[in-house]
Amino acid sequence: MYNEEYKRWLAADLADADLSPELRRIEGNDEEIKDRFAVSLKFGTAGLRGVLGAGTNRMNIYVVAQATQGLANWVKTQGGTQTVAISYDTRLKSDVFSKTAAGVLAANGIKVRIYDAAMPVPALSFATRYYNCNAGIMVTASHNPAKYNGYKAYGPDGCQMPDQAADIVYEEIQKIDVLNGAKQVSFAQGVEDGLIRFVGDDCKKAFYEAIESRQVRPGLAKTSGLKLVYSPLNGSGLVPVTQVLKDIGITDITIVPEQEYPNGYFTTCSYPNPEIYAALEAGLKLAQECDADLMLATDPDADRVGIAMKCPDGSYELVSGNEMGVLLLDYICAGRIEKGTMPENPVAVMSLVSTPLAKAVAEHYGVELRSVLTGFKWIGDQILGLEKKGEEERFIFGFEESYGYLAGTYVRDKDAVVASMLICEMAAYYRATGSSIKQRLEEIYTQYGRYLNKIDSFEFPGLTGMDKMAGIMTELRSNPPASIGKYKVTKAVDFKKSEETGLPPANVLLYELEGGATAIVRPSGTEPKIKTYFTTLGKDLAEAQAQKDELAAALKPLFS
Repeated sequence: MYNEEYKRWLAADLADADLSPELRRIEGNDEEIKDRFAVSLKFGTAGLRGVLGAGTNRMNIYVVAQATQGLANWVKTQGGTQTVAISYDTRLKSDVFSKTAAGVLAANGIKVRIYDAAMPVPALSFATRYYNCNAGIMVTASHNPAKYNGYKAYGPDGCQMPDQAADIVYEEIQKIDVLNGAKQVSFAQGVEDGLIRFVGDDCKKAFYEAIESRQVRPGLAKTSGLKLVYSPLNGSGLVPVTQVLKDIGITDITIVPEQEYPNGYFTTCSYPNPEIYAALEAGLKLAQECDADLMLATDPDADRVGIAMKCPDGSYELVSGNEMGVLLLDYICAGRIEKGTMPENPVAVMSLVSTPLAKAVAEHYGVELRSVLTGFKWIGDQILGLEKKGEEERFIFGFEESYGYLAGTYVRDKDAVVASMLICEMAAYYRATGSSIKQRLEEIYTQYGRYLNKIDSFEFPGLTGMDKMAGIMTELRSNPPASIGKYKVTKAVDFKKSEETGLPPANVLLYELEGGATAIVRPSGTEPKIKTYFTTLGKDLAEAQAQKDELAAALKPLFS
């Protein structure tokens, strides 16, 4: 079957000039053909994500058109404004894919609001809500390597599409021939017909105003003298992040020159992920040269942000997603209490794989901290629940350990723009009081205990990768470990059992260990990886690290 599909593509007059040469190049190579055509990219709650190229198992204009036709079929059943918002990042072909999607929607009589330049995930979520859209599309592969692209679908609330709607869209997609089943008009025709319109300046202005309204101590940054080095990692964060920072008074910003402007090849770092050192390396070097107080980097679609903080000895130390989540929670709580802006019965939300240290901080400030499944849509779901009760102002902060943060209810996905603003404001505040982010973090550890949170990842590439991952999770459920290393398992939680957790079912296993440590095993929702999340607590960092190393060594053979 896959050879027949390959031959059909090979014989077709393909509109993308890059695809036919690729197909001719693999002629006679069964493995290469199979890899591209044996399966199709599956549309799920994270939309589509895959390697760029020809075939049903690749990201290309035909797969994008097919997915968008499926989305259009769903939108047409929803009533409402019959409008879809579209944004895109700086990846290879992101602009092409976004215009392809717009043309399919227009051909189906659906109105489109599309940004006129690359803009990040939170801007898409905001526009979806601002224009009362039925759905939103963000063309991005987030922080994946340059050979990837993807397509995230959003519901009318600005959250990533829920399971039920995504399942319906996937059913519709399967009915559509990938090469010629989608209705299409050119982007230019859609504009001429009045169905495709650009996002207006009013929407962009409202987006920036919504972010800037989340300042904890307004005006403080203007007199702080904070020196910042910033890298958008060649992505979509450059304009919105610098705009907001300058608006609040942070003007001493040095941009990493080789990572400033759009470059979908990401030539300075093969993996543009602010969670890893290599992505921040150029910025760290520049920070040392500039003697900056802070180095900050956003990923290509600007929904995640990573930082390096200056230490008393002049060196720079990376801050983990868990540490920054705790620092921001602590800063927002203390600042809002000081300013009298803390709502009654405040609520913060974190993913269940994030650090328990946040629970201790929230309890100290009298904040209700809710734990939800991994994926920012579950944090958005908590905001929606509050909104339905007319209590959305109770939400003060949400975060995931994977460098995603949100303060405010104006969007329903993680927002590196507001996070960048708050991180810089926090750094400015501590600088003005003779302290620093580093010093405050150490104070938090002294107050609550030396927690350590670490993640290990195990990759399972190729067509058999997903089967191997499923087999490992099945084995762990069939034969749950009684101990991990020398630590006895005191409680095992299977998050597929909703009746026990009170949460929607999820492919996650949690092990509570004697002494207070935890280990969580979870397959990634977007990549062929199984991740293990360790939380240990020691009298100091060395003790917590030693325990983590022992637990990791004990689990590693399971993933070989």
